Amino acid sequence: MRLEGKKVLTVIEDDFEDSELIYPHYRMQEEGAIAHIAGLEKEKVYVGKNGVPVTSDLSFDQIDITEYDALLVPGGWAPDKLRRYQEVLDMVTYMHEQKRVIGQICHAGWVLISANILEGVTVTSTPGIKDDMTNAGATWLNEEVVTDGHIVSSRRPPDLPAYGRALVAAIEK
Repeated sequence: MRLEGKKVLTVIEDDFEDSELIYPHYRMQEEGAIAHIAGLEKEKVYVGKNGVPVTSDLSFDQIDITEYDALLVPGGWAPDKLRRYQEVLDMVTYMHEQKRVIGQICHAGWVLISANILEGVTVTSTPGIKDDMTNAGATWLNEEVVTDGHIVSSRRPPDLPAYGRALVAAIEK
């Protein structure tokens, strides 16, 4: 197992893109990582865009981000809510400053934009937020997955296999 002993945190809010949360979360576990899901409230059931319920393990205020090797932000409409929580922005900022892996897919780029960490970074996202990404100073590519240092980005659910492989490779380093 390539990620034995690594800790990965996924942040959650209602209206996440179901597969973009579930697939990477289980992929990290398959590789041996300790994978937690955190939301505003602990043990709350959050519901994805397609109706899949996911229960948070922890609340944002219980997280000691210094213990984690990677932070994953799923897409859907949840990122527009997640970027309003200072705790989430602080986690993203910390991970960026420490050069720890940040995974973002689809609309999750909004969270990185609000954390103000995309200046000079090459990324991808759903094409719908391409202008947002470039206006934040990023170079945007229309590719299934882009890794720029510790930031791993992907476009949408069909790209999940490539995203999963890139996340595992980045966290393994």
